[in-house]
Amino acid sequence: MLVFVDTNILIYHLEATPDTGRSASARLGVLHLSGDRVVVSDLVRLECRVGPLKSADSTLLARYDGFFSLPGVEVVGLTASVCDRAARIRAEHGFRVPDALNLAAAVESDCGAFLTNDVRLTRFLDLAVEVLS
Repeated sequence: MLVFVDTNILIYHLEATPDTGRSASARLGVLHLSGDRVVVSDLVRLECRVGPLKSADSTLLARYDGFFSLPGVEVVGLTASVCDRAARIRAEHGFRVPDALNLAAAVESDCGAFLTNDVRLTRFLDLAVEVLS
């Protein structure tokens, strides 16, 4: 199955934040062991790279770039169809633009689930939204 992974999950995982870092890493490990593929958007990639660029942390930036180039990770573009679907999602649910774009990218990429730590996104019923516990 394809599983879209939200920005917050990757930050927890790659920056080893207390508690949530362990949970995120464990959940991503389960995805890997079960043969699921991770999908992220160009927007997730952008959001993850801002912090390391701002702080000039080349080691962390390399960790993110290494993750995005893993064989089990697919980075999908923000195409016209993704943007059109995001506009509909935003109009129907009132989600912020980044959330609407990522949900749209997940749907347009035929993902079976969306992994996040944002409980507000569970209102989106077109896709199974899993909130990291």
